[in-house]
Amino acid sequence: MNDTPVLPPLDQWTRAGARVPVGGHEVFVRQDGPEDGAPVTLLHGFPTSSHDWAPVVPALVAAGLRVTTLDFLGFGESDKPRRHTYSILDQATLVEDVWQRTDTGRTALVAHDYGVSVGQELLARDPSRITRMTWLNGGLYPDLHRPVPTQRLLHGPLGPLLAPLTTRRRFAAALRGVLGRELGAADVRELWAAASRAGGHRLAPRLLRYIDERRDQAGRWTAALEEYPGPVLFVWGPADPISGAHVLARVRTKIPRASVVELAGPPAVGHYPQLEDPQAVAAALVSFLAP
Repeated sequence: MNDTPVLPPLDQWTRAGARVPVGGHEVFVRQDGPEDGAPVTLLHGFPTSSHDWAPVVPALVAAGLRVTTLDFLGFGESDKPRRHTYSILDQATLVEDVWQRTDTGRTALVAHDYGVSVGQELLARDPSRITRMTWLNGGLYPDLHRPVPTQRLLHGPLGPLLAPLTTRRRFAAALRGVLGRELGAADVRELWAAASRAGGHRLAPRLLRYIDERRDQAGRWTAALEEYPGPVLFVWGPADPISGAHVLARVRTKIPRASVVELAGPPAVGHYPQLEDPQAVAAALVSFLAP
């Protein structure tokens, strides 16, 4: 285990951003880097928050990029309405509203996990808005998605009963199952803080409906992924049991023109490349995104 934290404290991360009114809710948004820098937007995964990107943001800022991060509705520091019907389509609209509010025009996009589906929806709506696209481990192809047992349980009929029983220890055990390189206790504690803030872990069954949405939108989102005409980069952890080497194999077949950085180690990286090997991810992003 690496005992040196890669994440700054969650509260330190959120103090540098703000909760802003978007679409009738308060959404956490943070911007870093020079105002005239080339824009890039980072989309986080389930069940954590934009805090996941903290280890790589400084390198992007040092490269002169204008970095926008946000917490999706139901995640992190953003509002968590309990009876809301959460949707990837709505989260994509939320991103568009944040772009409008921050006066962000065309932008590069970097997406991980849950954010991958939001990114595919944004590409399906307007690929010309995205200057270049980077994907980190996520369910790009619904037929290849392999949810872990905890996700299957929370997505099932018992999910509303099981979600309130989630503890930091159970969260840590589930996290260990998807990593190729184990994170230290301090980082796991910060990830749990983001996932559980304001009872966010109780929303997991509602948020996990994105699994069904991926199937419903499969044709449209796959076309958006494969037909996007701009520069494409995949930064991928092959040891990820959810969306690892088996997804990358199809990517190489279906999108042969894309650049690929496979974090094969040793040890190989798993589901959270930006946390498991932040230096390699930051270097790949800077090389691809910096003007």
